[in-house]
Amino acid sequence: MTSYDEERIAELLRLLPPAPEGWVRAAQELAPARAGLDDIVRRAEEDAAYRDRVVADLEGALAAEGLEPAPAVVEALRVRLDPR
Repeated sequence: MTSYDEERIAELLRLLPPAPEGWVRAAQELAPARAGLDDIVRRAEEDAAYRDRVVADLEGALAAEGLEPAPAVVEALRVRLDPR
């Protein structure tokens, strides 16, 4: 394996195109919501009735926790609650 120093890694990173705007926006939405998502998922794992309510209305569950139900946040919750 080739070893790179920090300067070479920085050079290579500068050559990459900027991240797509949608990725940046999703990261900005998810970062502050992460703790709230963790709490919803934890409660859903402990309480089947709560899980059923959350799965039936993801946007409502996020809003009830004071989280903006932005599309990226809703999708992140959907993925975390997916039983597969």
